[in-house]
Amino acid sequence: MRKLRIRIVGGSLAGLFAGILLQEAGHDVRIFERSTSGLAGRGAGLVGQRELLHILRLIGCEHVARIGVVADERIYLDRDGGIAHRLNTPQTQISWDVLFETVSSRIAPETYELGHEVASVQDGDDDAEILFSNGRRELADLVIGADGLGSAVRAAINPNHCKNLYSGYVAWRGLIPETHLPPAAAVLLDRFAFYSQPGVHVLGYLVPGSRGEREIGQRRYNWVWYRPVPADQLAATLTDAGGSIHAFSLPRGALSVERLNEFRRDAAAMLPPQFALAVEAEPMPSIQGIFDYEAPRMIGRAIALIGDAAFVARPHTAMGVSKAAGDVMALSSILSQEEDLSIALSRYETERMSVGENIVAYGRQLAASAL
Repeated sequence: MRKLRIRIVGGSLAGLFAGILLQEAGHDVRIFERSTSGLAGRGAGLVGQRELLHILRLIGCEHVARIGVVADERIYLDRDGGIAHRLNTPQTQISWDVLFETVSSRIAPETYELGHEVASVQDGDDDAEILFSNGRRELADLVIGADGLGSAVRAAINPNHCKNLYSGYVAWRGLIPETHLPPAAAVLLDRFAFYSQPGVHVLGYLVPGSRGEREIGQRRYNWVWYRPVPADQLAATLTDAGGSIHAFSLPRGALSVERLNEFRRDAAAMLPPQFALAVEAEPMPSIQGIFDYEAPRMIGRAIALIGDAAFVARPHTAMGVSKAAGDVMALSSILSQEEDLSIALSRYETERMSVGENIVAYGRQLAASAL
């Protein structure tokens, strides 16, 4: 493949993976991220699945996969907080913070631009053009949409099918220093803990500290509570203390005091006491709307979608980052083999379309069994 002028929309892990591999292949690459402050510190932990470990080896970051906390077993609590079931399934949670910081250090810094919100992308016969909200325009031989759930790039390929489908429930999330968990909740530490009843599904586990700390007392406890919310109540659920409605999630610190207190009362009434204590210990929970999206097409004439811009994997699968890594490795490899961009993009779509469809279906299946 001739060296291309490639522009990537979205600067989280999917965009970084693509940027690094394609820069290393000699392409002219720039990454545009809509956030003005950067993405560091936005994650908790993730499971190091095969595709993620493979791409980390390719970009020289394999060591970061060892910066994790091991959950020795899985436990399932009953309503009173007793252990109803145990499974000997050890699992390591990698630090998202350290992963992002390490991976981002591999990109040429002058090619990663913050504060660039995309208004639209136009797909042409020989190139594609990005129009930014500030009026800037950027031409590229290939535009890669790595802009996730709120993708602006996918509309250029799928104008009549670019909106996410709300799943009917949300995830409340907390991330606290493990030392903030009271002794009565100690059973949650060093294991993956679950509580599941019809309409109630909560889980929690330890992750490294924000700098990758794994020593006892320096780790963090991450909990997630999935709760049904009717579609006509989603906007109210994602409304912050100031009255602004957020499209997909309510960030930390945006919840009103009244709603926080109500949430804690619900936890005390509905959850095992250990999880209720974990909820109580989080002063700023966030809320994530759960959506599905399946792209009818992953490519245009000069556009390719990767990661959640193409297929949104529900968090139950723990496969979102690994799926994005698989997309990136496939696209990079095919571009290195094909001289003709249209043939390369067609091969990429053929290889990755069924993968995305299967992961979305798997996420729905897991949700049906858990909620």
